[in-house]
Amino acid sequence: MPTTVYDFDAQAIDGSTVPLRQYAGKVLLIVNTASACGFTPQFGGLEALHQQYGGQGLVVLGFPCNQFAGQDPGSNDDIARFCQRNYGVSFPMMAKIEVNGDGASPLYRWLAAEAPGLLGSKAIKWNFTKFLVGKDGQVLRRYAPQDAPAKLAGDIEAALAA
Repeated sequence: MPTTVYDFDAQAIDGSTVPLRQYAGKVLLIVNTASACGFTPQFGGLEALHQQYGGQGLVVLGFPCNQFAGQDPGSNDDIARFCQRNYGVSFPMMAKIEVNGDGASPLYRWLAAEAPGLLGSKAIKWNFTKFLVGKDGQVLRRYAPQDAPAKLAGDIEAALAA
C-alpha cells in the first residue's frame, strides 16, 4: 500500500521510467494537462512557477490526459512539441495517462484519495486539477482547474520553507 508519492513510478513523455523517489525532499506540483482546453494557457503559469521556484526545490510534473472532451488527442511526441513550442515548457512532462475510471493511473488514484475534491469526490473533474505535494511526499492540497498557477505561489513558498 503506497504511503507517499515516492512509492510510485511514472513514464516520462519520452517513454523512460521516472521513479518519483528521485524527487524525495522536493516540493511537487502534479497537474493533469491538456493541449486544447480553455485552461491550456495555464502551461505558461506553470512554467513561470517552475522558473521562479525550481532552484528552491519545486518540481512541476505535467501528466497529459485525454479523458475530458478529447482535449489532448495527440501522441506523446505531439504533446511534447506543442508544450515546448507554445509555452516554452521545460518542466518534466510525463506520458499521457488516464486519471479516472478503471484505467486510471495508480498515482492519480492515490492523489485523489489523499486529497478529495469538493464534497469528498475522489474523481478528477477536469484538466489542470493540481496537487501540491510536500517534501515528505504527502499531499498538502488539491486545487481546482480554474485556480491559476500564480495563486498557488504562497502555498508553494510555505511548502518550500517547511
